[in-house]
Amino acid sequence: MLTKFETKSARVKGLSFHPKRPWVLTTLHTGVIQLWDYRMCTLLDKFDEHDGPVRGVCFHSQQPLFVSGGDDYKIKVWNYKHRRCIFTLLGHLDYIRTTFFHHDYPWILSASDDQTIRIWNWQSRTCISVLTGHNHYVMCANFHPSEDLIVSASLDQSVRVWDISGLRRKNVAPGPGGLDDHLKHPGHTDLFGAADAVVKHVLEGHDRGVNWAAFHPTMPLIISGADDRQVKLWRMNEAKAWEVDTCRGHYNNVSCTIFHPRQELIISNSEDKSIRVWDLSKRTCLQTFRRETDRFWVIAAHPTLNLFAAGHDSGMIVFKLERERPAFVLHANVLYYVKDKFLRMLDFGTSKDVAVMQLRGGSKANVYSMSYNPAENAVLICCRSPNPDNSTYDLYAVPKSSDSQNPDAPEGRRSSGLTAVWVARNRFAVLDRTHSITIKNLKNEVSKKVQAPNCDDMFYAGTGSLLLRDTDSVTLFDVQQKRTLASVKMSKVRYVIWSSDMSHVALLGKHLITICNRKMETLCSIHENTRVKSGAWDESGVFIYTTSNHIKYAITNGDHGIIRTLDLPIYITRVKGNSVFCLDRECRPRVLGIDSTEFKFKLALINRKYDEVLNMVRNAKLVGQSIIAYLQEKGYPEVALHFVKDEKTRFGLALECGNLEIALEAARALDSKACWEKLGEAALLQGNHQIVEMAYQRTKDFDKLSFLYLITGNLEKLRKMMKIAEIRKDTSGHFQNALFLGDVAERVKILKNCGQSSLAYLTAATHGLTEDTDALKMTFDPEKDQIPEVDPNACLLMPPPPVMQCEENWPLLTVSRGFFEGAMTTRGKTALAAADMADDGGAGEGWGHDADLALDDDGFGGPDGEDDGLRVSAADGGGWDVGDEDLDLPADLEVSAEVTGEEGYFVAPTNGTPQSQVWANNSHLPVDHVLAGSFESACRLLHDQVGVVDFTPYKPLFLSTYARSRTAYVGLPSLGPLFGFPHRNWKEAGAKQGIPAVGVKLSDLIQRLQVAYQLTTGGKFADAALKLRTILLSIPLLVVENKQEISEAQQLLAICKEYILGLSMELMRKELPKVTLEEQKRVCELAAYFTHCNLQPVHQVLTLRTALNLFFKLKNYKTASSFARRLLELGPKPDVAQQTRKILQACDKNPTDEHQLLYDEHNPFNLCGKSYKPIYRGKPEEKCPLCQTGYQPQYKGELCTVCTTSEIGKDCLGLRISSLQFR
Repeated sequence: MLTKFETKSARVKGLSFHPKRPWVLTTLHTGVIQLWDYRMCTLLDKFDEHDGPVRGVCFHSQQPLFVSGGDDYKIKVWNYKHRRCIFTLLGHLDYIRTTFFHHDYPWILSASDDQTIRIWNWQSRTCISVLTGHNHYVMCANFHPSEDLIVSASLDQSVRVWDISGLRRKNVAPGPGGLDDHLKHPGHTDLFGAADAVVKHVLEGHDRGVNWAAFHPTMPLIISGADDRQVKLWRMNEAKAWEVDTCRGHYNNVSCTIFHPRQELIISNSEDKSIRVWDLSKRTCLQTFRRETDRFWVIAAHPTLNLFAAGHDSGMIVFKLERERPAFVLHANVLYYVKDKFLRMLDFGTSKDVAVMQLRGGSKANVYSMSYNPAENAVLICCRSPNPDNSTYDLYAVPKSSDSQNPDAPEGRRSSGLTAVWVARNRFAVLDRTHSITIKNLKNEVSKKVQAPNCDDMFYAGTGSLLLRDTDSVTLFDVQQKRTLASVKMSKVRYVIWSSDMSHVALLGKHLITICNRKMETLCSIHENTRVKSGAWDESGVFIYTTSNHIKYAITNGDHGIIRTLDLPIYITRVKGNSVFCLDRECRPRVLGIDSTEFKFKLALINRKYDEVLNMVRNAKLVGQSIIAYLQEKGYPEVALHFVKDEKTRFGLALECGNLEIALEAARALDSKACWEKLGEAALLQGNHQIVEMAYQRTKDFDKLSFLYLITGNLEKLRKMMKIAEIRKDTSGHFQNALFLGDVAERVKILKNCGQSSLAYLTAATHGLTEDTDALKMTFDPEKDQIPEVDPNACLLMPPPPVMQCEENWPLLTVSRGFFEGAMTTRGKTALAAADMADDGGAGEGWGHDADLALDDDGFGGPDGEDDGLRVSAADGGGWDVGDEDLDLPADLEVSAEVTGEEGYFVAPTNGTPQSQVWANNSHLPVDHVLAGSFESACRLLHDQVGVVDFTPYKPLFLSTYARSRTAYVGLPSLGPLFGFPHRNWKEAGAKQGIPAVGVKLSDLIQRLQVAYQLTTGGKFADAALKLRTILLSIPLLVVENKQEISEAQQLLAICKEYILGLSMELMRKELPKVTLEEQKRVCELAAYFTHCNLQPVHQVLTLRTALNLFFKLKNYKTASSFARRLLELGPKPDVAQQTRKILQACDKNPTDEHQLLYDEHNPFNLCGKSYKPIYRGKPEEKCPLCQTGYQPQYKGELCTVCTTSEIGKDCLGLRISSLQFR
């Protein structure tokens, strides 16, 4: 059984597949109906209107409807498009067990515990028939798929078959006695006509109540399952029905049983927690699938696909009984594939599809894979069974010629083995059930055994090589040299697809595709939400693959996308041009058309084939936000610009590639303030002050406009701005413009008008305007006002006059035009030239000789220099009398060569890659990203490597590290500083290979550790813990060069951890109350644990002295004596040693412990960093990924108390502080 989808929910009592969409309805014991998409594994909707369990559910085959019946005696009909119940049918008097739609008529069939079966017309919303006859609960009722029959099962131990042809004639059939007659005479009763529904057969044979009964889709058979644990098969004809056989095997009530829609199988499930598959002809059990704890209640088959669903106590499963993937192999232009026990050959050139040979029967297992040997025209067919030990392979020689109608059945050589793959023209490798590899010859004889790495499957990898798969990696193995060549990490690879030249390989997992080169170096990985089904390489090196619902492409640089959607999964065999050749699940060869423009466009862009790109831009319909976003992301906004019509997008792209002309066009079309502001900003950066002026004028940004006129020296327009400010009554702007112009009289006038007489007087007096000064002096009141004193040393506020007015835009560097701009310009010119030529073509003979050019070899006029271009004979009419013969021009005039648009093309230079970005690209060490200023990626690396989740303690460390990342020096006065970027690999760094110099070294941290030791000795535990924690957090921000330093850094980390843990515990011990005996015992425990922290001897002595004194006071003499001996072993000072010996003597006189403590010194333990309790060896323990502090399992997911940054128990890569750790 292959489980495709599984849900977790309350008990599932009813199931129904949608006939066309990948949906399944489940009804729950809680009263909820769920609608699931089993292909995407998502819950689409919930319907919650029933009160109590819902047992029956059914999708309509054509309408967007489903029906449900529950324990609230109600039948509800729902419209899933409108997501609501459209009506309710009332009539049953007890629980409703099943509800089904009729396949043709507008009928609903319901079975109920009120011992009746009812047929309802869902269009008229009425009950049209009640079938009575059962004398216990009716557990199930089903329509026949093609005839006018109903089968019902009841707890009265019987199965009944009902004939409803009378009801059909009365309600549906046209003509006399049918629907027309019935509608004309609604009150008329047909006394001698047939009843609506009559019992045709009563099937009795079960010893207990029957839970389910169902018809066979094509044969006159019925299957039933009952509480007597039996599945019974019945046959019927027009006259009678009889029991054929019984399937025994379930050991609890059989809850549901159905026929397989397309194979001779019966499927049943039971409260014994199993699903069983039975052979219909032999009535033997073929397969059993069991669950640990869940009883099964219902089973449903998909109407068209090989899918089944089963509901159990805690949800439901959607499953298949067998793989539907066809086995095939492609060689050159020919596809070999297996269909219905025949090996078939499809020639793609001629589209000829013939059966080549018949395969040997006898194996129940499906053909899993095949391998073809073109040199010997031989094929290996591998079959897998659920039990791997029963897997086999067959070696066949393919007949040269055969009758396609009646192909040969050559004798193959069969042996047991999981997989067989050709490795040479006359040798193949076999992976046997013990997972060892043997090499065999064409006679299927073992030629040698190969010692290979552990593997559970193998794939073809070219002559003499194999790809070996284990649980989490794939290894390229050389069979001849018996050695591993390369390996790549990827778990559970299912299929391997090589490109035609064997240069690339795609490894397909359930949801993952990894593309590698021949050396098994990963080029890209793509994760899919739905299952990956198949794939093939096209001739351009793009991998085309299918998922459950899409055909997609993947380029080796990691770009991928959707080509088209699929209704049903297909298996790609070959891709050529715009055609995908594939096999469907019925093994029918098909050809699907695809549009390859998108991936070919991206490929051309990646391979820098710009002429192809240009051709596609002009001819293909490459429109869409995704393509525009892609071009922007890859740094080609100018390409997108040429086929984007939307003005807003054009504006953004034009700004991005610095094309102010197109941006100006777009801004005019959009005419929004935001666009003009952005355009003004971009134009200012390029020094195009003419566009800046227009932008400021459009946005009415007068202050910026005034400043622009000031810096370009345009005093005339500045005066206009002053006038505008005056009209607008903008005093501040008016004064500012007067200041820019140096117009003192205007400033005095402004100050006077706004009531600032003192300032006006000072301005006039300082600048020597005596008339204004005298006039202003008259306005002061001598009694109230004081005339301000004029500073004799005052500097005049006069701006320097502009040296020259800047009319032209700022000159830009001449940069070679990009391919696309050049091509587009050329295209424009070519079009103009073509127009000119067209005009020229229709000219008359009069133009003949006169227009002949007399050019020498260099392309210029003749040596006599008489003419500047055209030699026109004056005798030929003299129609054009320009009259320039008698012009008297001065001799000193120089003709400046006019700069053509092509030569004087200016664009702003593009920014280079900043060193900080280079650093981040070149390194996976967190500190390099911090130094580059890329804090986000540094945080991500710390999270992935050492599980940091709280970055607050890292903020000061990040900032101090970043401050050391660059040097600054003054280049020119009044300019910002220039930065230098020190490299640690400065000898070979170059422009792109640099990595930053790191300020903090391992030796610096070791020196800081000595300071922490001194604080600890001095008893300043809080300060010491703070210092140690800073050292601990600095260790992931180190860079070391060799393995010895890596080891030293890890030792330093362990020391910091031990000290922080011990000191935190000691600080807590000192704060604990010591009143009750329990509190004193806890204090003693903490002191004892402190002695097990791995500290320096001088500090170990102090911890042991503390513990010894506390335990002696508590009268735990036995443990105290142990502390005393440990203390003496460390060689303390003489006075301490003497005191300790005295205590030891006292303890040895009474070597007992008065109190039982949570402390066993003989059993090794780690301390929990939160509870400060011992975790003895062998007990479950979670660790902090950074400091490796141990914690009890209940603290998993919380923040570590030692380092205060990492998440306890997080699965991480580990500490990375050297480039050696990434090799």
